[in-house]
Amino acid sequence: MLHQFTTSLILACCLASALSAPIRREVPQEHSHEPFLTSVRASLASNNPDGIVDPVFGLLGNAAAAAGAGKIADATCLQQATADQAFTNAKVAGDVQGQVDALIFRALERNSGSVGLATDACTSIQAVNPEIAAIQQHQDPASTNAAAINKSITLELAKQIAAVGGNPQDALKAGTFAPGIIGDPTAKGNTCNVADDLDGCIFTQNLLVPDATADEIDAAAAGGNADNGNADNGNADAG
Repeated sequence: MLHQFTTSLILACCLASALSAPIRREVPQEHSHEPFLTSVRASLASNNPDGIVDPVFGLLGNAAAAAGAGKIADATCLQQATADQAFTNAKVAGDVQGQVDALIFRALERNSGSVGLATDACTSIQAVNPEIAAIQQHQDPASTNAAAINKSITLELAKQIAAVGGNPQDALKAGTFAPGIIGDPTAKGNTCNVADDLDGCIFTQNLLVPDATADEIDAAAAGGNADNGNADNGNADAG
């Protein structure tokens, strides 16, 4: 019991430190898709050899993410590594929804340094699961070519979800917000960040902008063209 309490206390302190650090960044949105954090957290808990502190760190910029990265040396790859391990664990458990949620988590937008700033692709770590390797994270909707990039990511996500036996329409849930104003000194964008909204504030506040139509999702899942949007999207390593 004491060990459990100590572990919980350390986790709480790490989260508080990382999420309150005075680092210049886009207004936080790491809790906008809370159901997928919850699911990935549960999957990761069954086997976490890299000691990743919590899935939420994978959605932070690199400076803040490093505090919860465990043995993952490259914070740019923390989101992928978290999704990859959660996917592996869900697959071992025969948990299709857990696999789907890990795929969606991998596709979520990370916090970036400002409105319009994209985040880098993970290049230093190769995902074990090809389904995870096929997916990149969404980009800030105000960044260059974001609409096309994010649509491509969502269509690839639909293909991977269908491949594991999930509902490909769930890929739309990985979508992000309406574009903010580049140069906005508040860095607010059009985001939300409510940790205790277990249904995800992007859904309950109706803030999600779909990347594709239902028909486009169905076509991608059936084997239509949907590249994975792998692109050099600039550098964003702020917290």
